[in-house]
Amino acid sequence: MADRSSAGAPRSRLTLRIVAVWVVPSLAIATLTASLGWGLVHAAKQSTSVVGSRVPDLTVRSLDGDVISLRGLTGTPMVVNFWASWCVPCRQEAPVLAAAARGTAGRVQFIGVDMQDTDAAAHSYEADIQSPYPVGPAIQGSYHDFGVTAPPETFYIDRRGTVVSRIIGPVDKQRMDVYMSQIST
Repeated sequence: MADRSSAGAPRSRLTLRIVAVWVVPSLAIATLTASLGWGLVHAAKQSTSVVGSRVPDLTVRSLDGDVISLRGLTGTPMVVNFWASWCVPCRQEAPVLAAAARGTAGRVQFIGVDMQDTDAAAHSYEADIQSPYPVGPAIQGSYHDFGVTAPPETFYIDRRGTVVSRIIGPVDKQRMDVYMSQIST
């Protein structure tokens, strides 16, 4: 009887090794894949495009203390940029946005909407960037109303208050010129 139990021990160790080496990682990979798939499907369902729609009702309190309502700016073309202090591409696109804002001053209103930041981080970022247009957090409405999932995202709104186009990711000069031509006519 001692021989049977000692012969069974190596088999059970081998079985445990197989489970530990193959089955557990396989289950982990399957779970991660299923989770990723579920997240992508549900994110796509929740991320609605506002292009072609009236600009969402969003109000920003600039870091200078001014209150800006996007719907209150109907009649003026707008560029609305969603950014965050921790966003590296936001820092990269800042000079392009600043140049376009300076070049269209008085004709197009630029607004920077800070998302997911502390006040200190936003102020520090803005001290470095020095945007020539109002920037600050939303105090009414949310970046979710625009379908923004991560910064930077930029929206172009015509005089009627209709969102004409959207850029996901950093804006470069070429794309800025093309999209600006859609709203500044």
